[in-house]
Amino acid sequence: MGIIGSGQIGTTLARLAIGAGHRVVLSNSRGPETLAATVAELGLRASAATSAEAAAAGDIVVVTVPVSAFPDLPVAPLAGKMVIDTCNYGPERDGHIPELDGTSLTSSELLQRYIPDALLVKAFNNVFYKHLLSLARPAGAADRTYLPIAGDSAPAKAAVTEFIDSIGYSVINAGSLADSWRQATGTPVWGTPYGPYSVESGRPAGGDAIRAALAIATR
Repeated sequence: MGIIGSGQIGTTLARLAIGAGHRVVLSNSRGPETLAATVAELGLRASAATSAEAAAAGDIVVVTVPVSAFPDLPVAPLAGKMVIDTCNYGPERDGHIPELDGTSLTSSELLQRYIPDALLVKAFNNVFYKHLLSLARPAGAADRTYLPIAGDSAPAKAAVTEFIDSIGYSVINAGSLADSWRQATGTPVWGTPYGPYSVESGRPAGGDAIRAALAIATR
Protein backbone atom coordinates (compact mmCIF):
# COMPACT_ATOMS: atom_id res chain seq x y z
CA MET A 1 0.00 0.00 0.00
CA GLY A 2 1.19 3.49 -0.86
CA ILE A 3 -0.08 6.38 1.23
CA ILE A 4 -0.01 9.97 0.00
CA GLY A 5 -0.68 12.13 3.03
CA SER A 6 0.36 10.81 6.42
CA GLY A 7 -1.94 12.67 8.77
CA GLN A 8 -4.44 11.10 11.14
CA ILE A 9 -6.32 8.94 8.64
CA GLY A 10 -3.18 8.04 6.67
CA THR A 11 -1.23 6.85 9.70
CA THR A 12 -4.26 5.03 11.12
CA LEU A 13 -4.70 3.15 7.84
CA ALA A 14 -0.99 2.37 7.84
CA ARG A 15 -1.27 0.92 11.34
CA LEU A 16 -4.29 -1.22 10.44
CA ALA A 17 -2.72 -2.38 7.17
CA ILE A 18 0.52 -3.41 8.83
CA GLY A 19 -1.44 -5.25 11.51
CA ALA A 20 -3.14 -7.19 8.69
CA GLY A 21 0.21 -8.12 7.13
CA HIS A 22 0.48 -5.51 4.38
CA ARG A 23 3.58 -3.48 3.60
CA VAL A 24 3.12 0.27 3.61
CA VAL A 25 5.05 3.13 1.98
CA LEU A 26 4.14 6.46 3.55
CA SER A 27 4.66 9.94 2.13
CA ASN A 28 3.75 13.52 2.83
CA SER A 29 4.35 16.98 1.40
CA ARG A 30 7.35 17.65 3.66
CA GLY A 31 9.62 14.80 2.61
CA PRO A 32 10.31 11.23 3.80
CA GLU A 33 12.81 12.31 6.45
CA THR A 34 9.96 13.91 8.42
CA LEU A 35 8.30 10.48 8.73
CA ALA A 36 11.25 8.76 10.39
CA ALA A 37 9.62 8.60 13.83
CA THR A 38 6.35 7.30 12.40
CA VAL A 39 8.10 4.59 10.40
CA ALA A 40 10.16 3.55 13.42
CA GLU A 41 6.98 3.21 15.48
CA LEU A 42 5.16 1.23 12.79
CA GLY A 43 7.98 -1.27 12.38
CA LEU A 44 9.68 -3.22 9.61
CA ARG A 45 6.70 -3.35 7.26
CA ALA A 46 6.68 0.46 6.99
CA SER A 47 8.92 2.75 4.99
CA ALA A 48 8.87 6.38 3.87
CA ALA A 49 9.36 7.84 0.40
CA THR A 50 8.31 10.69 -1.82
CA SER A 51 4.70 10.87 -2.94
CA ALA A 52 5.65 9.73 -6.43
CA GLU A 53 7.58 6.77 -5.02
CA ALA A 54 4.70 5.81 -2.71
CA ALA A 55 2.31 5.97 -5.65
CA ALA A 56 4.58 3.78 -7.76
CA ALA A 57 5.09 1.26 -4.96
CA GLY A 58 1.48 0.63 -3.99
CA ASP A 59 -0.81 -2.02 -5.43
CA ILE A 60 -3.45 0.19 -3.82
CA VAL A 61 -2.68 3.85 -3.14
CA VAL A 62 -4.43 5.95 -0.51
CA VAL A 63 -4.80 9.66 -1.26
CA THR A 64 -5.59 11.47 1.97
CA VAL A 65 -4.79 15.15 1.45
CA PRO A 66 -6.66 18.47 1.49
CA VAL A 67 -8.70 19.07 -1.66
CA SER A 68 -6.56 22.14 -2.27
CA ALA A 69 -3.56 19.79 -2.68
CA PHE A 70 -5.09 17.83 -5.58
CA PRO A 71 -3.03 19.76 -8.18
CA ASP A 72 0.18 18.59 -6.48
CA LEU A 73 -0.49 14.86 -6.78
CA PRO A 74 1.91 12.73 -8.86
CA VAL A 75 -0.17 12.01 -11.96
CA ALA A 76 1.95 9.53 -13.94
CA PRO A 77 2.65 7.03 -11.11
CA LEU A 78 -1.07 6.86 -10.29
CA ALA A 79 -2.12 5.92 -13.83
CA GLY A 80 -3.79 2.52 -13.79
CA LYS A 81 -3.57 2.28 -10.00
CA MET A 82 -6.46 1.53 -7.65
CA VAL A 83 -6.70 4.67 -5.55
CA ILE A 84 -8.63 5.11 -2.30
CA ASP A 85 -9.84 8.69 -1.89
CA THR A 86 -10.42 9.61 1.77
CA CYS A 87 -10.62 13.35 1.13
CA ASN A 88 -13.30 15.75 2.34
CA TYR A 89 -13.87 19.25 0.99
CA GLY A 90 -13.66 22.04 3.55
CA PRO A 91 -13.97 25.61 2.21
CA GLU A 92 -12.44 27.02 5.40
CA ARG A 93 -9.27 25.02 4.64
CA ASP A 94 -9.38 24.53 0.87
CA GLY A 95 -10.84 27.86 -0.20
CA HIS A 96 -14.12 27.98 -2.08
CA ILE A 97 -14.40 25.76 -5.16
CA PRO A 98 -17.60 26.74 -7.01
CA GLU A 99 -18.37 23.26 -8.39
CA LEU A 100 -18.10 21.79 -4.89
CA ASP A 101 -20.05 24.59 -3.25
CA GLY A 102 -22.90 23.69 -5.58
CA THR A 103 -24.11 20.25 -6.64
CA SER A 104 -22.50 19.89 -10.05
CA LEU A 105 -19.53 17.85 -8.85
CA THR A 106 -18.37 15.68 -5.95
CA SER A 107 -14.88 16.03 -4.53
CA SER A 108 -14.10 12.54 -5.83
CA GLU A 109 -15.12 13.55 -9.35
CA LEU A 110 -12.85 16.57 -9.00
CA LEU A 111 -9.99 14.34 -7.87
CA GLN A 112 -10.62 12.07 -10.89
CA ARG A 113 -10.03 15.08 -13.15
CA TYR A 114 -6.56 15.49 -11.66
CA ILE A 115 -5.67 11.79 -11.88
CA PRO A 116 -7.78 10.73 -14.88
CA ASP A 117 -6.20 7.33 -15.41
CA ALA A 118 -6.50 6.15 -11.80
CA LEU A 119 -9.25 3.74 -10.71
CA LEU A 120 -10.78 5.76 -7.91
CA VAL A 121 -12.80 4.52 -4.92
CA LYS A 122 -14.17 6.78 -2.18
CA ALA A 123 -13.70 5.28 1.29
CA PHE A 124 -12.77 6.11 4.89
CA ASN A 125 -13.85 9.76 4.54
CA ASN A 126 -16.86 9.37 6.84
CA VAL A 127 -15.26 7.91 9.96
CA PHE A 128 -13.25 9.55 12.78
CA TYR A 129 -9.70 8.23 12.77
CA LYS A 130 -9.86 7.06 16.41
CA HIS A 131 -13.05 5.14 15.67
CA LEU A 132 -11.44 3.65 12.57
CA LEU A 133 -8.62 2.32 14.71
CA SER A 134 -10.79 0.96 17.52
CA LEU A 135 -13.77 -0.55 15.66
CA ALA A 136 -11.86 -3.09 13.54
CA ARG A 137 -13.15 -6.64 14.08
CA PRO A 138 -12.34 -10.04 12.53
CA ALA A 139 -14.55 -11.44 9.79
CA GLY A 140 -17.67 -13.02 11.20
CA ALA A 141 -17.74 -10.92 14.38
CA ALA A 142 -21.30 -10.08 15.44
CA ASP A 143 -20.36 -6.44 16.04
CA ARG A 144 -18.45 -5.89 12.81
CA THR A 145 -18.71 -2.33 11.50
CA TYR A 146 -19.57 -1.38 7.91
CA LEU A 147 -18.09 1.41 5.83
CA PRO A 148 -19.54 2.89 2.61
CA ILE A 149 -17.52 2.96 -0.59
CA ALA A 150 -18.30 4.60 -3.93
CA GLY A 151 -16.61 4.30 -7.31
CA ASP A 152 -17.03 3.79 -11.04
CA SER A 153 -14.72 0.77 -11.49
CA ALA A 154 -16.11 -2.60 -10.38
CA PRO A 155 -12.65 -4.25 -10.24
CA ALA A 156 -11.27 -1.38 -8.15
CA LYS A 157 -14.23 -1.56 -5.76
CA ALA A 158 -13.70 -5.31 -5.43
CA ALA A 159 -10.00 -4.85 -4.63
CA VAL A 160 -10.72 -2.10 -2.11
CA THR A 161 -13.45 -4.22 -0.52
CA GLU A 162 -10.93 -7.04 -0.11
CA PHE A 163 -8.45 -4.66 1.50
CA ILE A 164 -11.06 -3.20 3.84
CA ASP A 165 -12.13 -6.72 4.84
CA SER A 166 -8.50 -7.56 5.64
CA ILE A 167 -8.22 -4.69 8.12
CA GLY A 168 -11.41 -5.55 9.96
CA TYR A 169 -14.41 -3.96 8.26
CA SER A 170 -17.29 -4.87 5.96
CA VAL A 171 -18.45 -2.71 3.06
CA ILE A 172 -21.65 -1.14 1.76
CA ASN A 173 -21.66 -0.25 -1.93
CA ALA A 174 -22.80 3.38 -2.00
CA GLY A 175 -22.79 3.74 -5.79
CA SER A 176 -20.69 5.73 -8.23
CA LEU A 177 -18.32 8.65 -7.71
CA ALA A 178 -21.24 10.91 -8.60
CA ASP A 179 -23.13 9.33 -5.69
CA SER A 180 -20.28 9.84 -3.20
CA TRP A 181 -21.85 13.06 -1.91
CA ARG A 182 -24.03 10.77 0.21
CA GLN A 183 -21.02 10.11 2.46
CA ALA A 184 -19.56 13.63 2.38
CA THR A 185 -19.04 15.94 5.35
CA GLY A 186 -22.27 16.67 7.22
CA THR A 187 -24.36 13.82 5.80
CA PRO A 188 -26.12 11.31 8.09
CA VAL A 189 -23.47 8.63 7.47
CA TRP A 190 -20.60 11.00 8.25
CA GLY A 191 -19.35 10.28 11.75
CA THR A 192 -22.70 9.87 13.51
CA PRO A 193 -23.29 6.09 13.10
CA TYR A 194 -19.96 5.37 14.79
CA GLY A 195 -20.64 7.39 17.93
CA PRO A 196 -19.52 10.80 19.22
CA TYR A 197 -15.92 11.95 18.92
CA SER A 198 -15.75 12.19 22.71
CA VAL A 199 -16.01 8.38 22.95
CA GLU A 200 -12.72 7.25 21.43
CA SER A 201 -13.71 3.59 21.27
CA GLY A 202 -16.63 4.43 19.00
CA ARG A 203 -19.81 2.44 18.45
CA PRO A 204 -20.11 -0.48 15.99
CA ALA A 205 -22.39 0.31 13.03
CA GLY A 206 -23.97 -2.55 11.13
CA GLY A 207 -24.94 -2.69 7.48
CA ASP A 208 -28.56 -1.71 8.03
CA ALA A 209 -27.56 1.44 9.92
CA ILE A 210 -25.19 2.53 7.14
CA ARG A 211 -27.72 1.81 4.38
CA ALA A 212 -30.36 3.80 6.25
CA ALA A 213 -28.02 6.76 6.74
CA LEU A 214 -27.08 6.80 3.06
CA ALA A 215 -30.74 6.61 2.04
CA ILE A 216 -31.80 9.73 3.95
CA ALA A 217 -28.96 11.96 2.74
CA THR A 218 -30.00 15.17 1.02
CA ARG A 219 -27.97 17.55 -1.07
